[in-house]
Amino acid sequence: MKTTLTNVIRACPAIFRLALLVLANGCAGAATFDLVLTGGRVMDPATGLDARRNIGISAGKIAAISDQVLAGATVINVAGQVVAPGFIDLHAHGQTTSDLAIKARDGVTTALELEIGVYPLASWYESMAGKSPINYGATVGHPGARYAAFRPEARAEVGTSVLGRVGILPRARAAEVLAMEKAIRGGLAEGGLGVGFGINYTPTADTAEIEAMFRVAAAAKVPVFVHTRAFGIAAIKEAIDTAKKAKVALHIVHVGSSSIGDLREVLPLIDSTKAAGFDITTEVYPYIAASTRLESAMFDDGWQKNLGIDYGDVVWADTGERLTKESFTRYRQTGGFVIMYMMKDENIERAIAHPGVIIASDGVPFIKGKGHPRGAGTFARVLGHYSRDKKLLSLMDALAKMTILPARRLEHVPAMRTKGRIAVGADADLTVFDPATVIDRATFEAPTTPSAGISQVVVNGVVVVRDGELVKGAMPGRAVRRALQKDLTGPGR
Repeated sequence: MKTTLTNVIRACPAIFRLALLVLANGCAGAATFDLVLTGGRVMDPATGLDARRNIGISAGKIAAISDQVLAGATVINVAGQVVAPGFIDLHAHGQTTSDLAIKARDGVTTALELEIGVYPLASWYESMAGKSPINYGATVGHPGARYAAFRPEARAEVGTSVLGRVGILPRARAAEVLAMEKAIRGGLAEGGLGVGFGINYTPTADTAEIEAMFRVAAAAKVPVFVHTRAFGIAAIKEAIDTAKKAKVALHIVHVGSSSIGDLREVLPLIDSTKAAGFDITTEVYPYIAASTRLESAMFDDGWQKNLGIDYGDVVWADTGERLTKESFTRYRQTGGFVIMYMMKDENIERAIAHPGVIIASDGVPFIKGKGHPRGAGTFARVLGHYSRDKKLLSLMDALAKMTILPARRLEHVPAMRTKGRIAVGADADLTVFDPATVIDRATFEAPTTPSAGISQVVVNGVVVVRDGELVKGAMPGRAVRRALQKDLTGPGR
């Protein structure tokens, strides 16, 4: 066969083909890309790049980063704006098309349900295909697997919908523990990104049960994503000690609310644990209020002491009313989301500014436009309010917490190795914003109000937000998923 440059390109691995195609086209004349973002301030925390560059995109990948003029089928002038890797939200419960569209306007290009996870997993991934403007994915959820172990005849439960039911289950016997292990192995074989735990929602799951599930994750070489048993340093120590025994990588969710008043002690504990060689990470959302379902076990007897709040600190999300003992009892029987004012500004600021702490929204589903604003404004709030206005951290550090740090937490998943960075061959997931005007506009009264100052969002090379508005019908989001495996559900596997 005659050796030509075209043949050489075809023989190369995919990650190099784009660069060779650019070289080949450059030799023949000016390369023409599918999309070009021109004149922007490109900021890439993975490499420290901070310079005016033009970005050429082809076939869903970044194909060129250049200070030279690039030609494209579509050219968007982003002069005066920052071009950053698309934001990665590791903690996104809202996984409907509308919820994910709201996230896109906050600059998010990948939103993952890692805390509670979902169960069963394969059918959930199938249900999401072609319906998302941004990338999506999930862990296999211990709460859902636990519910299935006790109620195998019940219908499938997915994500937060199981929280009101799983809390009433009894302590697991050997048979239920084995059923849970089998279910979690099955979910990992179906591509689960790890194993998600809401231990505070499953109070009868003792430490032995949690350790057994941690060991399933360790055997599969995936992390566990953990909402601790209670709030404060003792519960965080329990999670760390259990993870050490199981030899599994640990991610502690929403450290601001998980720590409450113990944050000054918790952050150094996490740092020292990591310095000792243990794989541990954590995250924070930039709000003083939390949100969850009122019918969940989190509000069983003793909740005031556990959360450090009382009835008047809890708001019924649907109406905005502060609860009383009477309305608390009534709404708990109905079931639904509440907002709890339980953190202090100083602790949230400390966590946001702390090195290595990832930004993640913990955004719960919006129901009839009601809910917590963190699902719509987390990332713009950090960039605008905390980085630019309060100067708690530099813009580059803020971007790192939204891009390369969450990508590295998931680098056991091949798809995440090409996200969270701006490099030739990386996925063309990009967020363009004005650093002078970017800000959250979502409030507790109007929680779905889109962020301001985010002009363009590109997902897999497709523009999903153009000039600040959603592009109608753009659904380029792809599943983030581990490779499907052969059946791993059998005992002893």
